[in-house]
Amino acid sequence: MTATAVYPITLESPFTTLPQLLALHAQHRAEHPAVIQDGQQLNYAQLNSQVDRAVAALQRDGLRPGDAIAICAANSIAYVVMFLAALRAGVVVAPLAPSSTNDSLLTMLRDSAARLFFVDTAVARALEPVTPRIDIPLLSLDDGPAHPALSQWLADTQPAPVELTPQTLFNVIYSSGTTGEPKGIVHDHLMRWSHIQRGIAFGYGPDCVTLMSTPLYSNTTLVSFLPTIGLGGTLVLMAKFDAQRYLELAQEHRATHTMLVPVQYQRIMARPDFDKYDLSSFQMKFSTSAPFHGELKADVLARWPGGLVEFYGMTEGGGSCMLVAHQHPDKLHTVGQPLDGHDMRVIDEDGNELPRGEIGEVVGHSVAMMTGYLNKPEKTAEAEWYDSTGKRFIRTGDVGRFDEDGFLTLMDRRKDMIISGGFNIYPSDLEAVLRQHPDLLEVTVIGVQSTSWGETPVGYVVAKPGTSISADDILQWFNAQVGKTQRLNRVIITDELPRSAIGKVLKRELRDQFQAQYGVLD
Repeated sequence: MTATAVYPITLESPFTTLPQLLALHAQHRAEHPAVIQDGQQLNYAQLNSQVDRAVAALQRDGLRPGDAIAICAANSIAYVVMFLAALRAGVVVAPLAPSSTNDSLLTMLRDSAARLFFVDTAVARALEPVTPRIDIPLLSLDDGPAHPALSQWLADTQPAPVELTPQTLFNVIYSSGTTGEPKGIVHDHLMRWSHIQRGIAFGYGPDCVTLMSTPLYSNTTLVSFLPTIGLGGTLVLMAKFDAQRYLELAQEHRATHTMLVPVQYQRIMARPDFDKYDLSSFQMKFSTSAPFHGELKADVLARWPGGLVEFYGMTEGGGSCMLVAHQHPDKLHTVGQPLDGHDMRVIDEDGNELPRGEIGEVVGHSVAMMTGYLNKPEKTAEAEWYDSTGKRFIRTGDVGRFDEDGFLTLMDRRKDMIISGGFNIYPSDLEAVLRQHPDLLEVTVIGVQSTSWGETPVGYVVAKPGTSISADDILQWFNAQVGKTQRLNRVIITDELPRSAIGKVLKRELRDQFQAQYGVLD
């Protein structure tokens, strides 16, 4: 059975919504498992019914198309139900990161204008100090004791139908919920429809089984979640990633697809028992959101069945690149080529377009672009670049260059580039050297303030278990490998690198930590 065979609305149509597709799955393949977690599951008929009950409850509580709800919780079947229900009701979803500070969560709630706030027990407990400052109803996704339970809140009536258009808002995803000022990135249903359509080419469909261990508040996860449900597959949820449990679930459920961030691949491949698991069911594996080093890609290709595809792009949208790693083993140091219909260019500091081969900021244009940052027109303007014809592009903030074959090599985030004594130093170049040290497990390089050089590079590293290497040994080894302008000022050994929930190293936290501990260097 093909993904298009059972549907009166074909997937090649100009526009179809995820709620429409869910209803069709419930009609044509009611008994097929839709969502599985920890021994519980809903088939498509049950999922569609639960979604309808939640839509009716939203409407009963006065929510109308264009209103918003917020969700802050670990992955769960109830989370999936509420996300899909909001979409069917024409309500915008603001999925928030549980790792956010309470003050950031309050800011995002106000900014999104959410009418209801859905949480799990862990988030409810963390919010207790600020709960009196939350002026909208809180509901418990896991039926925790602190707030009204979702199971009691659901309605038993049929919801009123809601017409969704391509421009109906789908979600507001916040780009900085742990540090810095949260910015709400607005997407519409047309953009998300393009993600579902794109999934067909990667084998998503009625027979796919997607193992999902990244959080639902992340655009990384939605890129995999949407085509799985939209095309009638089965979603296996993990509330929290654990490498051993991941491998067990992959083997048990015969997973065919997965989206993992690079640090998850690293932890899975590092397991000494990796090769004992039967992963032969995998058809395609994906990665995005953080630097994926060529050596790790090569290891995944060598030992993990199925294809490997890396996406490069932003939650804000714009241009995206794709590296089909199993087809281009000589390009593993790149993030691939622009997707069809994606116009990507490189510009200099003055906004002038640069020729292929030169280094500059990457900008991109496509149908998959944010409407803008919610309530922040000035931030939206800062994120935009227009070419000489007036065509709108999104600035990525990443520094890179296109090679002669049109493959993009990323250097670093523009804000992370180190200018030391007038020289541009790319942390990724230094990190590539550090990773060659046999005793190091994880590495990163930041720029810190220096009175003599303006900025100077400092390395933070995590040593492999059982090693006794010193920071001075690493520093001397490293500085003997590089030129004078690339030498590290010092190396700091730490137990772990601070990371976001989707695996990005939080360099800003390291810079703040270094400043507080050491001040400005000579």
